[in-house]
Amino acid sequence: MSLLRSRRGWGIGAVVAAGVSGVLIVQGVNGGGANGAADDGKPASGPIASEEYAAALKVAADGDSATLAKKDTKPFSMLGVTWSDPSATLAGKVEVRTRDAGTDNWSSWLELGTDSGPGEEGAARAGTDPAWVGASDGVEVRVDGKTSAELPEGLRVDMIDPGTGSVSDLEPAGYAAAASTESPDASATPTEVTAAPSVSPTDGTGTPSASASTSASPSASASESASPSASPSTSASASASATPSAPTSTGPTAPPSIAPKPPITSRAGWGADESMSPEAPDYLANGIKAVVVHHTAETNDYTCAQSPAMIRGIYTYHVKTNGWKDIGYNFLVDKCGTVFEGRKGGVDKPVLGAHAYGFNTQTTGISVLGNYNLVEPPTAVLTSVARVAAWKLGQYGVNPGPTATTTLTAGAAGNNFYGTRKSWSTGTQLTFPTIHGHGDGYATECPGSKLYAQLPAIRSHAAGPVAGLTLKSVTGAGTSGVRTYTKSAITVNWSATTPAALITKYEVLVDGEAAATAAGTATSGKVNLALGTHAVSVRATHISGKTTTTAAATVVAETTAPTFTTAPNLSLRTGTVSTTAVPVTLKWKATDTAVLKEVRLTAPVAKTYGPTVTSAALTSKSGAATTWRMTAYDQAGNARAASVAGTPVILQETSATRTGTWTTKSSTSYLGGKSYSSSAKNASLTWTFTGRSAALAVSRASTSGQITVFVDGVKAATVDLKSATTKYRDAIWTKSWSASAKHTVKIVVVGTSGRPTVTTDGLVYLK
Repeated sequence: MSLLRSRRGWGIGAVVAAGVSGVLIVQGVNGGGANGAADDGKPASGPIASEEYAAALKVAADGDSATLAKKDTKPFSMLGVTWSDPSATLAGKVEVRTRDAGTDNWSSWLELGTDSGPGEEGAARAGTDPAWVGASDGVEVRVDGKTSAELPEGLRVDMIDPGTGSVSDLEPAGYAAAASTESPDASATPTEVTAAPSVSPTDGTGTPSASASTSASPSASASESASPSASPSTSASASASATPSAPTSTGPTAPPSIAPKPPITSRAGWGADESMSPEAPDYLANGIKAVVVHHTAETNDYTCAQSPAMIRGIYTYHVKTNGWKDIGYNFLVDKCGTVFEGRKGGVDKPVLGAHAYGFNTQTTGISVLGNYNLVEPPTAVLTSVARVAAWKLGQYGVNPGPTATTTLTAGAAGNNFYGTRKSWSTGTQLTFPTIHGHGDGYATECPGSKLYAQLPAIRSHAAGPVAGLTLKSVTGAGTSGVRTYTKSAITVNWSATTPAALITKYEVLVDGEAAATAAGTATSGKVNLALGTHAVSVRATHISGKTTTTAAATVVAETTAPTFTTAPNLSLRTGTVSTTAVPVTLKWKATDTAVLKEVRLTAPVAKTYGPTVTSAALTSKSGAATTWRMTAYDQAGNARAASVAGTPVILQETSATRTGTWTTKSSTSYLGGKSYSSSAKNASLTWTFTGRSAALAVSRASTSGQITVFVDGVKAATVDLKSATTKYRDAIWTKSWSASAKHTVKIVVVGTSGRPTVTTDGLVYLK
C-alpha cells in the first residue's frame, strides 16, 4: 500500500497493517449533529446512531476531473470523498463546499487531503481526509487531477450525520456490541450506502480477523442521481445486517501505573453506537513502548460542545465509509482538554489502535481535535495529553521524560517528516522519544508544527518533577532582612509552572518535616509554628511521584511584646499658634527583643512611624484635654500600648502682671483679637501657671526688637523678635519640664537700639 505523501499536517497515522493515516478536517461551523442540533449535555438513554449518505461524482470523459453539481441532501455534518479501490491514490485536488442547513448560505471551497496513506488492511474504500463542516443540507464537489493518470474509479462524496441528542459519561460497556436501533437495508437507497465490513489490523504481516469482502463501489455515471450498487458481504461477521455478537475475550489484565488515571469520557459518553463495530478488540502483545501524538482537524473553529459529535463522525467515517473495525485512535483530546476514549477494549489496557503506520503494535495514539499548524495548543491540551501519556507509559515502566527514548521495530517500510527525514525498511529497529509526534515515524506534518514544538513541554509535564516551584512569600507576619517573624500562625504562598492537574499534592515543610498538606490546585497553606527559629519550605509531588522542594525561608516564632523604654511624652514647640492648633512635640522610644517593626499613633490622629523614629511634630486643640495613644509592634505582630494626656492653655496678655508702658493693639490676626506692644526699656509682663511646658507667642516684623526671658526668677534667654516677614501668633520660645509644677515666666523689653518695639500675643502652657 502507498505511503502518505501529503505533508499538509492532516493525519491520524497509518494503521497497523498498512496503517491508518486519515484525519479530520474542520470547516468553520456553527452547527452540531444532525439537523443542526448540537449536544446540550443532558443525559441520553443509549447510543446515538449516525447515518451515512453518498452521491456519485460525474467523471469527465478524459478521466482527469470529476464533479458533483450543487445538490440538496439529507442533513449531515461531516463529509469526505472516497473511491472504491482501497489501494489506489488520487493525485489531484479535491474541493468541497456545503450549504448551511435551512439556509441558502454556501461555504467557501474547502480542500481535502487527497493522499492520507494506506488504510487498515482489508479496508473497503480509500478516501480523502474527512471534513467537519457543521450542520449542512447541500453539497458541491470538484476534483481536478494533477497527472495524466485517470482518477480512481468509484468516486463519490460520503456524507455523515453523527446523530442528534446528548450524551452522558456512562460507564463503558467494555466492547460489547449495543443492540442496533434500526436494521440497515442491504440494498442501499440512491443516497445511502451500506456499512463496509470491519477489519482486524496488523502491522503489515498478519491476516485480518474478519472477511475482507466489501460493498461494491458506486458507478461513476454522468448522472448525479446514479446510486452505488450495494453488494453486501456474505460473511456473517462483516455483514451490515447481521446481528452483532459479543466478543469472547476481555483482553489482558490492566497493569497498575505509577501515574494516576486522568478523567476520561467513555465511548458511551460520546454516544458511540457499538453495534457499528461489533468485533472484539486486539491487544498489544508486549505492552506499550511509546505514545504517538496526532492532530485531527483543519481548523480549530469548533466548540467543545461539538466534540462528541465530531468524534462520532470520525468513528462513522472510519468504520462505515472506510471499512475499518473501529475508530483509529486510542484516545482523543479536544481543545478544552477533555479526554475521550477512542478504540474500544478498555482504556486501561494495551488496545491495538490504527494510528501509526508500521508502529501500531508497540504504541498507543492520542489525537487532538484541531489543526496545530495554525494555532498554539492551549495549556489544557498539553496538560491532558501529558496526563494520558504519563498514565499509559507508567503502566509499563516507560519513562516519558524529555530525554527518554525507546526502540521500535518497523512493521513496514517508511520514512518520516520531522528530524532527519530518514527512510527505513521493514524490520529496521529505530529509536524514538517515548512521547513523539506522528511525523517522527511517518511522512506527515502531523501533529502540526506548533503542537510538535510543544512535545518537549508535554514530556516534561508527563515525567515531572514539578517545574518552576517558587516560595513566593510567608504572610501573617513581618519580614526583616532574610528572616520572617510571627507569633505562631503563618500562610505560605507558592507558585509553579507545571499545570495543577499534573501535581498530586503540595506540602509545607517545617524543619524538613511535613506540617501541612494541600491539593495540587492550591497556591498557599497555613501552619502554626512552635516558638523558635525554623526553616520553612514547600515540597511539590508530581503525578509521577517525583518531588521538588523550594529553598527554605527562615521564620522566627516569638511572643515577647516590645517595650517603651521612653514613655510617650508631650511638649510645646515653636510654630504658629491658633486656638484649634497649638504646636506640640510627641516623643517616645520603643525597643524589642527581636525586631521592632513600627510605632503607630492611634489617637487623636492615626499615623505610623518607623522603628528608628522617636518624635513627631503635631498640633493640639487649645483648652481640650487630649490623650495621645501609641502602640509599638514587632515583626512578629506582638504589640505594646502606651499613652500620654495633655491640655494646651492660652494665657492672654491681660492675665499677665505688667510693669512699664504697654499699648493695646486690636486685630483678628492676634490671639483673642488683641495684643500688647511696648518700646519702653525694662517694661515687663509676668505670667504664673501650673504645667510642664510653656511657649511664648509674639508678633514679629523687620522692626521688632528683643526681649529677655526669665523663668522662675532666673534669666533663661534673650530672644530677638526681628523677622524678614511679618508673623503673627508665633511661638518663638519654649521651655519644658519633666513634670507639671507651678512656674513663672517673665519677659522684659530690652529696648534694642533702632528697633525697641516688641509685641506679645500671650503665653501658652501645657497642663
